[in-house]
Amino acid sequence: MANLKIRKMKLRDIEGVLKVERMSFSTPWTKDIFIQEVERNQHAHYYVMEINDSIVGYVGSWVVMDDAQITNIAIMPDLRGNKLGEKLFRFTMQQLVTLGVKRLSLEVRASNLPAQKLYKKFGMVPGGIRKNYYQDDNEDAIVMWVNLV
Repeated sequence: MANLKIRKMKLRDIEGVLKVERMSFSTPWTKDIFIQEVERNQHAHYYVMEINDSIVGYVGSWVVMDDAQITNIAIMPDLRGNKLGEKLFRFTMQQLVTLGVKRLSLEVRASNLPAQKLYKKFGMVPGGIRKNYYQDDNEDAIVMWVNLV
């Protein structure tokens, strides 16, 4: 992809991130949540993926001591299938390792098999189920884990 860049999210990126968020999730986060994450959450680490200076994806994580959790990751629907999610996830894992993270976890919808397949490529394994985790439809979440070091 021409001019692909991944960088730390800034406040000015939130409108672009909201487009990706709204196209990707049935219960999208609000602008206020992203402002809180970027400006006030000392544990939050958010990155945007741009192609030709347009935001096409983003990822967020929380780091507490040597544990991290992916809060959300999304790529614009019309660009999925081009390994952009894989590039963004790999970048995030590398960033987390540099921050001293030893374990990474996330929740993924039980029905989201493409995402589960992606996470398994990076060594993540199912570690449990959160029953009725998603508020929009009470779908279960699969908790996945990986040791980074």
